[in-house]
Amino acid sequence: MFLNFFDELRRAKIPVTIKEHLGFLEAIDAGLAGMSIDDFYYLSRTALVKDERNLDRFDQVFAHVFRGLEYVDEILAAEVPEEWLRALTEKFLTEEEKRQIEAMGGFEKLMETLKKRLEEQKKRHEGGNKWIGTAGTSPFGAQGFNPEGVRIGQDKSRHGKAVKVWDKREYKNLDDSVEIGTRNIKIALRRLRRFAREGAETELDLDDTIRETAHKGYLDIKLRPERHNTIKVLIFFDAGGSMDAYVRLCEELFSAARTEFKHMEYYYFHNCLYEFVWQDNRRRHAERIPTWQVLHTYPSDYKVIFVGDATMSPYELTYPGGSVEHWNEEPGALWLQRVFDIYESAVWLNPVPDKHWEYTPSTALIQQLIGNRMFPLTLGGLDGAMRELNR
Repeated sequence: MFLNFFDELRRAKIPVTIKEHLGFLEAIDAGLAGMSIDDFYYLSRTALVKDERNLDRFDQVFAHVFRGLEYVDEILAAEVPEEWLRALTEKFLTEEEKRQIEAMGGFEKLMETLKKRLEEQKKRHEGGNKWIGTAGTSPFGAQGFNPEGVRIGQDKSRHGKAVKVWDKREYKNLDDSVEIGTRNIKIALRRLRRFAREGAETELDLDDTIRETAHKGYLDIKLRPERHNTIKVLIFFDAGGSMDAYVRLCEELFSAARTEFKHMEYYYFHNCLYEFVWQDNRRRHAERIPTWQVLHTYPSDYKVIFVGDATMSPYELTYPGGSVEHWNEEPGALWLQRVFDIYESAVWLNPVPDKHWEYTPSTALIQQLIGNRMFPLTLGGLDGAMRELNR
């Protein structure tokens, strides 16, 4: 059974390794799951799922392997096994309720009528006592009342009287394309890391302490520097104009990056990178920083991230004087090329869904200029961008 569980997880593209599976089996042998199916579920999920984006697929595989459930996409395509319904009578119904249902013709009559209703009904129905719908007294539907009905499409019980609860399975997927928040961004950014021990020796080195104590015959405490992420990141944020719609998303990215990276520098630009940038949008006209100064300050081992929608007039990229705010002596494309030539590890994060990129000429130009290193600002896009920067 457990080998089949492992195979099904891999078939569902959940990245489970042999080592994790063996650790899961050791936890089972140690009795950590007890005799509870819920405890067993949480144990297996903790041991085998490393990324919360895979939780929904894990739930489906777990239900399939250990409870024999199949995913039902549409109610109309489903069938109700008679043995399921009869099992429900043994578990949930009192003797009096069983006699009432039998008096109405039994489960066979109830399910036969439901099948007929599904074939005859062509539209949504509300109220009434016959059709499948809501707020009525029909035996089939939701938000209504019938002493022995089949509940369909209702999120939870209201009267506790349904004979069969039959809801279409719906989840809010934790997948690559979902809207992201600060916590999810942090998880994605953690792919970009390089650990080293630097600074003051403040952390107990247990292995070295034991070794030296055994060697010298007395307690010899050894310390070592804390382990930190030494990745250095330089971020350029597009500010203003069409980027106003993505302020909150950029704030979440900025907050997560400040938490995850000890060495992080940031600057703002508008539409495209030109001869100057700034760090305070309120004083961007008074406190400009030459772009050459930035490029000469941070060495080439920095990881560079551009955040912007790449939406502008193509002239802003290709011609001097194309900027909408000032007369730029050199085209924006030249400045972008300089950055990507200096910093080998550089990407562009775009908050606009990638399915719309082909309709914006400036986006296509930037894509070509930076060697297709533009990624959507989603969990999947962040994951791909961090892999690119880790090369």
